[in-house]
Amino acid sequence: MAYGYLIVTMNITDPERYKQYMAEAPASVKAFGGEYLVRGGKHETLEGDWQPHRVALLRFPSYEKAKAFYDDEHYTRVRGHRAGATEYFNMVLVEGVEAPI
Repeated sequence: MAYGYLIVTMNITDPERYKQYMAEAPASVKAFGGEYLVRGGKHETLEGDWQPHRVALLRFPSYEKAKAFYDDEHYTRVRGHRAGATEYFNMVLVEGVEAPI
């Protein structure tokens, strides 16, 4: 089964308020078997016009598990903590490839 990945770009404008979101989000991620692969850090645009301020990448055991995480009642409540804390928060769910490593 292929992994499910959440790719997130954001611009945090209120770090104190965003801390409330980050205090609770990891438990929701873990509850669905997810893990953070990227959570901020150094990045650069190599091609195109994409200029995200911050990037996160999460991996889940499957596309379905990632979608269940996002739709979960607890995470729905947690998402409310970031309201007003970011200029933008973009998230896309993609299915990984099933290929031998």
